[in-house]
Amino acid sequence: MKRPIPYGSANYEEIVRENRYFVDKTHYIEKLEQIKNPVFLRPRKFGKSLWCRILECYYNINKKDDFDRLFGHTTIGQHPTPNRNSCFVLSLNFSTIDPSGTAQEIEQKFHSSCNSHLDVTVHLGKSWFQDNVQIEMKAQASTNLEIVLNTIIKYKLPPLYVIIDEYDNFANHLITTHQDHLYYELTRDNSFLKTFFKTLKAGRESGAIANVFITGVLPIMIDDMASGFNVASFITLEPEFEQMLGFTQSEVDSLLDEIYHDYEFDQTTRAEVGMIIKNQYNGYHFVTTTGESLYNSSILMYFLQHFCKYGTIPQYLTDMNLKTDLLWVRRITSSTQISKVGDEGEGLQTNKFVTQLTTKNSIPFDPTYLISKFNMSVFFNKGFFPISFFYLGMLTKQSDFTMRLPNMNIRQIFVEYFNELNQIDVSTKYEEMMQGFVDKPDLSKLFADYWRLYVSQLPEAIFSQVNENFYRTTFYVLCSQYLSKWFTWNVERSYPQGRSDLEFVGKYHEQYAGLRYVIEFKYYSNAEMRKLKKSVKSFTLQKEETEQIAGYVEGLRAEYPQARISQFVIYCFGNKGFKVFAVE
Repeated sequence: MKRPIPYGSANYEEIVRENRYFVDKTHYIEKLEQIKNPVFLRPRKFGKSLWCRILECYYNINKKDDFDRLFGHTTIGQHPTPNRNSCFVLSLNFSTIDPSGTAQEIEQKFHSSCNSHLDVTVHLGKSWFQDNVQIEMKAQASTNLEIVLNTIIKYKLPPLYVIIDEYDNFANHLITTHQDHLYYELTRDNSFLKTFFKTLKAGRESGAIANVFITGVLPIMIDDMASGFNVASFITLEPEFEQMLGFTQSEVDSLLDEIYHDYEFDQTTRAEVGMIIKNQYNGYHFVTTTGESLYNSSILMYFLQHFCKYGTIPQYLTDMNLKTDLLWVRRITSSTQISKVGDEGEGLQTNKFVTQLTTKNSIPFDPTYLISKFNMSVFFNKGFFPISFFYLGMLTKQSDFTMRLPNMNIRQIFVEYFNELNQIDVSTKYEEMMQGFVDKPDLSKLFADYWRLYVSQLPEAIFSQVNENFYRTTFYVLCSQYLSKWFTWNVERSYPQGRSDLEFVGKYHEQYAGLRYVIEFKYYSNAEMRKLKKSVKSFTLQKEETEQIAGYVEGLRAEYPQARISQFVIYCFGNKGFKVFAVE
């Protein structure tokens, strides 16, 4: 049976009712019960809201009669904990609170939203609360919450389980819109936010609240709100919870197996589709680098929704919702940042940071920064750039001391920002170049046009930092902007003989199906060329590159014996020129 893909759905009840595909993570519920007031952060599009809804359904006393329907097919349903359906649930999502306006207006909207949810909780628990609680909609949310908690204690009612999704919504909006003064006002010692969290803390101490689960993206409010809620357990970097959200490779493999079976897709396309999604959406390591890396789950569902609906690979593999993350890149690295560094060279530092990731795809970080709490001002310190981008999902752990871009999706975002910083035009004058390649694929001409139209725009200072990864990445990103209807790309694909630099892969359902270009990039700086005493014109194909690429092609032919494979070595010489060799 063709089941729906749950892209964009955070409604667990709807997913169950409509029999949508579901990757079962419910065994983590039992582990969470051992943690007091867990705070779990993940980047956008990792399924945090769906997880909050699952917890709400599991603990809600009003859904007791629905337990088997909602959880019978899951691990926790087959092995439930004693706490199932034992609580009233107050589920708050701060992203629904409009953070625009003055501090007073934001406060009013906060109280209105929280009071509405408290009113629903009391109404659904009316058989317990009777008429002992009346939510005053114009009162402060902390006042109403305190009344509910006192009533629970007085009448020995079931406790309250509190879920706060996107707790950092205020920070996200106010920081990206440069309203830092409002952020500080909302988190000052006597602010309504701190008062609300102090009430939660008191409820935990009295036992009126069974637990508080908090999720979001950034840790900065955890530190700034510490005096209000210093009982939180920060489990984001705990190994046992690393895979609680996001999909492992084995989970994705099982999901694809189901989809290919249900939709009766051609099994010969399975490996190609698997490789595409691995390159685009996999690669996250939040705690260790030795275990399975994680997929961004929601963006994978974006791909699968199109794939199941049309039976084809989407033209654009990046969910446009992810593009909003570019606001954070601009904000964190902007010269108008709020930190008091006073460094007149901040603009240069920004360019250096983005350029290093574009050229080397690796950047060092201080591991002590990652495990310590930090507040908003530190978050924008250039020494914290790697940590800041780690929490935003744009960097991931590569080793104990370095980070990298996790996948091709994020590489595209950083190259876009690199182009923006350096005022490189990638939107005009490329149509003729790309149309020519579509009409008659000629890699040598395509790269020559890239060099003429793109590389010629680069500032002179960039060439002291470029390398083969830079040319490979910017060439791939430019091509993907125009040629994604017909091709996908592999970057650093693994073979027994090593990893290829770049591969063009004709989509199996388009006109260049079966066509594969395997490309090896080599870079020589101007200084290296002077040492070799060679010119660009006299440079010849080197034997070691021929042998290297032959090894990749051997592995590729073993996987795809019917593929039409062409192999190329591209040499780039500083800013002096290039040479493309087709290898027979």
